[in-house]
Amino acid sequence: MPRLIALLVAVLAMCFSAAPATASERVWKDLREGRGMVILYRHALAPGGGDPPEFDVNDCSTQRNLSDAGRRQARDMGAALRQNKVDVRRVLSSPWCRSRETAELMKLGPVRTMMRFGSTFTAPSAVAQRRESLALKTIARHSNRSGVVVVSSHQANIVDLTGIAPTSGEGIVVRYTGSKLTVIGRVPAPAIR
Repeated sequence: MPRLIALLVAVLAMCFSAAPATASERVWKDLREGRGMVILYRHALAPGGGDPPEFDVNDCSTQRNLSDAGRRQARDMGAALRQNKVDVRRVLSSPWCRSRETAELMKLGPVRTMMRFGSTFTAPSAVAQRRESLALKTIARHSNRSGVVVVSSHQANIVDLTGIAPTSGEGIVVRYTGSKLTVIGRVPAPAIR
């Protein structure tokens, strides 16, 4: 019984420990110097989950959107990349308003929306698989290029690609090597303020 209690305390400590405030220096160095690097960001804070039943990808008023804190967080996401001298070559986004607005507020360059990064949260299985396949092809095309591609997308998509569920504003750094996607590290989400 005491071992079970000790294990429970250890698990709870891990669950409630604070996340580091910044990415490790190794991740920043990889982003500055590596080839084929892509950051898969979950859009900044947009309270709630999923989208309402009357959702229309072309009408932001029907979607779950960034809060004011989410807009500040998106600006801070871009500032962290600039502060760490990350050479962003392309900015891609889901066409969902919260992802597109995140990418625009990061102010890293022109934003290109691509349905392949559109949310798979409620998408039929065949649609989700097609988006994942096309997203992987886009990432693979960058595999031997310099600079970084920033993608603003959704938690469900990033889970499908990496197995990692990022928080709002968190980035998963990946590179396509050989014939697979490799997770390099994480860029923690800026604090909500």
